[in-house]
Amino acid sequence: MYFIPVETRVPLKFGPETLTYVTCARVRITVADKAGRTATGWGETPLSVQWVWPSSLSYQDRHEAMKQFCRMLTKAWAQFDAYGHPVELGAAFIDSVLPTLLDKLNQQQNLPEPMPHLAALVCCSVFDIAIHDAYGNLHNRDIYSTYTSEFMNKDLSAYLELAAESKVSFAGKYPCDFFADPVPKSLPAWHLVGGKDLLDPSEKTGDEPDDGYPVLLADWIIRDGLKCLKVKLRGNEAQWDYDRLLKVGQIALENGALWLTSDFNCTVNDPAYVNEILDRLVTEHPRTYQMILYVEQPFPYDLEKNQIDVHSVSARKPLFMDESAHDWKLVRLGRKLGWTGVALKTCKTQTGALLSLCWAKAHGMTLMVQDLTNPMLAQIPHVRLAAHAGTIMGVETNAMQFYPAASAAEEVVHPGLYRRREGCVGLSTISGPGFGYRVDEIERNLPDVEAGYEK
Repeated sequence: MYFIPVETRVPLKFGPETLTYVTCARVRITVADKAGRTATGWGETPLSVQWVWPSSLSYQDRHEAMKQFCRMLTKAWAQFDAYGHPVELGAAFIDSVLPTLLDKLNQQQNLPEPMPHLAALVCCSVFDIAIHDAYGNLHNRDIYSTYTSEFMNKDLSAYLELAAESKVSFAGKYPCDFFADPVPKSLPAWHLVGGKDLLDPSEKTGDEPDDGYPVLLADWIIRDGLKCLKVKLRGNEAQWDYDRLLKVGQIALENGALWLTSDFNCTVNDPAYVNEILDRLVTEHPRTYQMILYVEQPFPYDLEKNQIDVHSVSARKPLFMDESAHDWKLVRLGRKLGWTGVALKTCKTQTGALLSLCWAKAHGMTLMVQDLTNPMLAQIPHVRLAAHAGTIMGVETNAMQFYPAASAAEEVVHPGLYRRREGCVGLSTISGPGFGYRVDEIERNLPDVEAGYEK
């Protein structure tokens, strides 16, 4: 287990909090088969404290709790005595070990509020991703070629249940049956317009970074050929949100961008709030309304505690679950409440993302793959999931906006993944077994090992 510190070049505001610093957790796992052959695999994700654990608790308390949970997970995965395909192992660990371990952490930390399940999933995801990578390396196969009957011991019916009204069956079905065909080698890239991002020259203060990267939205659009803009909104100031969408839409129109999405980051409690903004746009600025491809996660992420009927919103625009889509069971609940799409994230585990992908597609839901501002190795499983998922439009990718220098070593090997060109990211350099990191070619100096356990 390694902890890699990364500082943002500009602040990233989403919901009520602002991110200026993040710790990326990176894990190397060694696996063995019953014949004694071994292979290693790598996983990585940012521990995005503000996203996974919105709270009035101090950042430091939350950050340290997540790091401690990663240390606990290092030991728990080493002691996890099981054989099987990574989907089998991941599903079993998440169901049987993760909840107990989270309870143990919360008892030890004795904080005013417990660490949420979403934060635990993000910590767990680095290990789950590494297991998938190691399995591919062990068999010298691209990991996506192993989500088949040839390699998996169980079909999807062992993991997923159908909705009562569904007429399809998961018997004899495997994840490969739900992948895009053909798998694209290039994906449209969504640029994130954070709450503190500068939209025009009048907003400059003189404190902006002078590092060769754009600071104004129009300059980003022109430099990277962007066509898709994701707009972070507040969710508690309707006029600010309306004006923000309008201004971003105008800049998009002036510079050739085509699509918008609005992300409220779980801050809205009443569908009327979103409906009123959309209805006002459709009458006052129909072109901007037309540019909105979908609406993302306005409502509280704890879906079971906040079962809000959202059919009125999804009647206006496709409505995508993000923070609330921890697993396929919550996707099923969301579909009943009126959500029409799912934003997948590898940071909620590769295993969970694959199972949610299959359940959602089987039930006619649309998919997107959203970013956790993934730098370095974390970018590669992220874009690979998007390429195989068959999303509504490309992939969100914004680490090159907020900490581009962090991925300098990886960019040498995969230049198309860490710089957007003509509005897209390119996957053509990804090759070899596992996730295709080509990690031996990446000259990355890692910090000291934070935690390590052998069985």
